[in-house]
Amino acid sequence: MRRVRGTVNRVLLGLAGVLLFGAGGLVLLGGLGLPAKWSLGLPAGWPWSRPDGVLLSTRQRTRWTDQGWWWPVVIAALAVFVLLMLWWLLTQLRRHRLNEILVDSGDGEGALLRGRALEAALTAESEALEGVDGAGVLLTGRRSEPQVRAVLALAPHADPGTVVRRLSDESVAHARRSAGLDRLPADVRLRAVKHRAERVS
Repeated sequence: MRRVRGTVNRVLLGLAGVLLFGAGGLVLLGGLGLPAKWSLGLPAGWPWSRPDGVLLSTRQRTRWTDQGWWWPVVIAALAVFVLLMLWWLLTQLRRHRLNEILVDSGDGEGALLRGRALEAALTAESEALEGVDGAGVLLTGRRSEPQVRAVLALAPHADPGTVVRRLSDESVAHARRSAGLDRLPADVRLRAVKHRAERVS
């Protein structure tokens, strides 16, 4: 799914870039009057052949404006376009959670493990580590190759190196073995918990 989404993104961005680049180049050519001066292979009657040229004439722009269906169709088309762009933007910003993990059951068919169950187990074990005040765990990637994204809130006295090492050797290692995975890469982010200064008398 991620590969398909990445391919779609690249294709759409490439098409948008080509269209915008081409339109900008044609506007620049027309504004400078180059098609009229040079032989650029443009068809006869090209609208952007001189600086005062326009893409659509007044007659073409107002051809259907007196029709009752024209403005509802234009508004609906623009609304659909805006909604599609918003959906595309949200899909880029959203972190895609892994709903299930494919576990090797030994019979050649495999079994499915709920992603939220493994997330809950990882979160609980991470929060039990010394020096961790809170943890948030998210599983991403593919069913056969999951990845861990973890955010740990560290206590003031915690040693970050020790916390990360224990997370890798204990929490992530336990999850990897319980799911029967060969590897379980983890992206860990640490943040300090704000606390009040202690008074010393």
